[in-house]
Amino acid sequence: MAALEPRDLAPALSVIRSHLARRQAEGDAIGREAALVLDLLADVTMSGDPIEPSGHPVLRHLTAALASSTDIATALRPIAAAFPWHYSYAPRADAPDLGQDIAFAELVGPVAPFRSATVCLGLLLIGPHRLYPHHVHPAVEMYFVVSGTASWTAGQVSRRVPPGSFILHPASMPHAMRTDAEPLLAVYTWTGEVSVASTYT
Repeated sequence: MAALEPRDLAPALSVIRSHLARRQAEGDAIGREAALVLDLLADVTMSGDPIEPSGHPVLRHLTAALASSTDIATALRPIAAAFPWHYSYAPRADAPDLGQDIAFAELVGPVAPFRSATVCLGLLLIGPHRLYPHHVHPAVEMYFVVSGTASWTAGQVSRRVPPGSFILHPASMPHAMRTDAEPLLAVYTWTGEVSVASTYT
């Protein structure tokens, strides 16, 4: 797949912003985080060099993850395969192939195509029947689920989370996700200490 020009991402980023804006209006903790993310994104210059596709193995799950007719799936479908998908954790002896079925495509952040030292925005894709083990980071994290109903654990609480949901993880709260028969695709944002990487617990 050819490289993406920054302008190619504009429709998808507009749809993501619209979901954040609607959630912001609710005024709760997630709404306040959505408002903060929107404010920080307003300062990001959405221009730069072409974005080179990574060809990560997780892309074999992308078609199924984008099969719905929602506005965000429709906006992502033509371009998401060309995102810079990667898996950055150290290998785990108990799951040596984990990096084949979990990947992230960070679009905004300290080392992302659109640079920011204050906010990250990207996508998470997890293949079916996979555990994304407990991990932790000092950044505040918010997810918007695009597709896939999975089990999300934050601290000691687990719950099934359907598409269209927002999830908020406070700073340094351990959390995990487990997929069933369908892949999970979610938009994520980080605020706060965005330059400190996530680690498994």
